[in-house]
Amino acid sequence: MQETVRELFSFIEESPSVFHVVENMRRELLGRGYGQLLESEPWELKAGGKYFVIRNGSSLISFRIPREDYKGFQIMASHCDSPTFKIKENPQMEAEGVYVRLNVEKYGGALLAPWFDRPLSVAGRVLVRKNVAEEQGRIVSKLVDIDRDLLLIPSLAIHMNREANDGYKYNVQKDLIPLYGMDLDKETFMEQISGAAGVCAKDVVGYDLFLYNRVKGSVWGAKEEFISSGKLDDLQCVFASLKGFLQSEERVGESVPVHCVFDNEEVGSSTRQGAASTFLQDTLVRVNEAMGRSSGDYRRSLSQSFMLSADNAHAVHPNHPDKACPTNRPKMNGGIVIKYNAEQRYTTDGVAAALFKDLCGRANVPWQTFHNRSDERGGSTLGNLSGNQVAVKCVDIGLAQLAMHSPYETAGAADTDYLVRAAKAFYEMSVDEPEYGVVECSSSFNSRITAK
Repeated sequence: MQETVRELFSFIEESPSVFHVVENMRRELLGRGYGQLLESEPWELKAGGKYFVIRNGSSLISFRIPREDYKGFQIMASHCDSPTFKIKENPQMEAEGVYVRLNVEKYGGALLAPWFDRPLSVAGRVLVRKNVAEEQGRIVSKLVDIDRDLLLIPSLAIHMNREANDGYKYNVQKDLIPLYGMDLDKETFMEQISGAAGVCAKDVVGYDLFLYNRVKGSVWGAKEEFISSGKLDDLQCVFASLKGFLQSEERVGESVPVHCVFDNEEVGSSTRQGAASTFLQDTLVRVNEAMGRSSGDYRRSLSQSFMLSADNAHAVHPNHPDKACPTNRPKMNGGIVIKYNAEQRYTTDGVAAALFKDLCGRANVPWQTFHNRSDERGGSTLGNLSGNQVAVKCVDIGLAQLAMHSPYETAGAADTDYLVRAAKAFYEMSVDEPEYGVVECSSSFNSRITAK
């Protein structure tokens, strides 16, 4: 458990932006013998091959082809983005003729108060025009991370806002503008960014830059039972999915294991690299075509496929227990949370839940359940959105945490390891394992719920 937590913290610290998350996974996969595919080129896939494809530098899908003809897809989906602030164009703003601030806009449904009075920095990508003769006019993307305490959003003193502790509605354009420096030239920030990218400022033609919290992850509590870090939602699930995917390599099954990480979940997923896009569908269709299978084969494969939509869940809050459902009250360190919603904002139904509970039992992993209070509306996640393009049986799961969408979230120290073990067991599952028994359902995979 301790080793898993250390690896999780290292993964998060090396992933200050969505582009860094994907680059870290890319390097890991290349080191494990996976080949990178490009969407713009033909795919030549082989039985027993290991591959991955990236879209926009911020979403990644990796998969392995079984040595024998496959029957379905074993998909685990998570997302790599978190609520934060994005740097606007022309970002430098002067104040009082002395201070320099950076103009930002909110990304996602962030808890705003915790962003104040903590060290921040900037990471993301810059788009650079190459000026060497053989690449004249070519634009390339470079990752950037100003790896030091660079910014801070200062609170207004209580003396100047006596009602601050009685509730305050923050204005992002006024209250959440980070302080950058004093007495600076107009182009200082972009010069710093271009310097970090190793290029000249005049060659930067675009960027996607975001603030991130510099406070490192910590293990704490009377028995060190808690962990806190930025981006637990949803890098905790991304990390566990990748670990389980790689640990399951030795199993030769009858399904295609798929590790899928989307961007832009926090803003609705309706981008070309989001869960509602065609990215997953395009990838699975191209796998089907490259292996010489028909469109009918693809549709039959979907009927025997399954997805784990992995996005963290709310633990019962110790100071606000009334906010939880009366009978479904997940606890940190209580195991993987199965999430339900009658309006299908979570995709879980009785069949999917039964399959996943059985999987957890086989992996010796505890599970628990989550519903929102019936008078509260919860957020949606990946499964119901990706299902518009790739309609497979799906269960929504996550790990219980507190302070979701804060820049410093809290979870249970044991739970990451539970999800790694469940992910490994999921990716090793075979479509026709006899332990599940078969009757009544239309496909061998979905019929596992029946009595042995």
